[in-house]
Amino acid sequence: MGKLNIIGLGYIGLPTALMFASNGIEVVGIDLNTKLVSTLNEGKLTFQEDGLEEVFKNGLDKGIKFSNEYEKTNRYIITVPTPYMSDTKKIDASYVIAATKQVMEVCDKGTILVIESTIAPGTVDKFVRPIIEEKGFKIGEDIHLVHAPERIIPGNMVYELEHNSRTIGADSKEVGEEVKSWYDSFCKGEIVVTDIKTAEMSKVVENTFRDINIAFANELAKMCHKEGMDVYELIRISNKHPRVNILQPGPGVGGHCISVDPWFLVGDYPDIVNVVLGAREVNDAMPQYVFERIHEIMKANNVKDYSKVGLYGITYKENVDDMRESPTLQLLSIFNKYNIDTVKMYDPCVKEKKFENQIMNLDEFLAGTEIVVVLVAHDEIKEKQELLNSKVVYDTRNIIKCGKKIYRI
Repeated sequence: MGKLNIIGLGYIGLPTALMFASNGIEVVGIDLNTKLVSTLNEGKLTFQEDGLEEVFKNGLDKGIKFSNEYEKTNRYIITVPTPYMSDTKKIDASYVIAATKQVMEVCDKGTILVIESTIAPGTVDKFVRPIIEEKGFKIGEDIHLVHAPERIIPGNMVYELEHNSRTIGADSKEVGEEVKSWYDSFCKGEIVVTDIKTAEMSKVVENTFRDINIAFANELAKMCHKEGMDVYELIRISNKHPRVNILQPGPGVGGHCISVDPWFLVGDYPDIVNVVLGAREVNDAMPQYVFERIHEIMKANNVKDYSKVGLYGITYKENVDDMRESPTLQLLSIFNKYNIDTVKMYDPCVKEKKFENQIMNLDEFLAGTEIVVVLVAHDEIKEKQELLNSKVVYDTRNIIKCGKKIYRI
């Protein structure tokens, strides 16, 4: 077999490439971003992730290479982004299409092309197969198609790459087993081989299930706030039932999985999905709810100046630097809509200044701040929460015990 080309070196592609390389597979990581490739070739990581530094070093020691150029081989894994189109809610497959076309220009006959990017059910049939056939290749002989959706989460990527189960969708059992053997080089979890469309649907369904559960928790939070009840106590008691597992409410849903994948189903099955659409609408409305609660809390504490309000946390989840679809960014867009531009923000994981009102030091962030809105449960604020003793705290993550007055979601 030829060397393995992994196309797209973002949050999924880079760790995946490094895991393959660290376990003895010859890998070339491909990305069109010249600065990103240069940074990796200088021996520097492009984002923070627990355990990734060691895997990076191991990969470099084993000879992984990074390039802007697609290489001629017979093994490719595509891990490019797959956003959704805001108007139709359908998948924007343009990155996958572009990568597939580039592969077709250089690949050997007998190539196995794996799409690891999260895609809507039917994407391979609708977008990928026609490209291959237009190039004169025969699918199943010249080119073998596979979908192997990733199943990892920022903050725990290295562990989950190694231990989570995987799904391999292929046109033929034989090719599926071949690709399974690649992932067997590092994956200790169960690897299931199925057909491509089932693999496509499985990833989207997994994230949609979680989105619906979160939406239920968020609706409970709104109901409990209206009735003066403690939603966390309600969930704690309800979860004692052996068949109940309600998740925790929060200020919104971020990241590139749960906040995006359900829209693929909404876009593709508009006459069928009702629960999925309802959940998406509930979760997308949470930043607006948080905005209104901030206004209530300001009024209750006689705080009239928004410069006295500080947003703690910009990333979409704790202890990572990933800001994709972050609830904080959604909240900021609401502030901007009302021409409110004096609210401060701070995040210990965002090391570069990205926003005009972003403060780069916790002490400076807290100085002059009367209301601290905790939007992300970073370890830092858990460990230093005594610094909030003199502050009014709006804790959307239920982690703060210190404060002059504490409000929950």
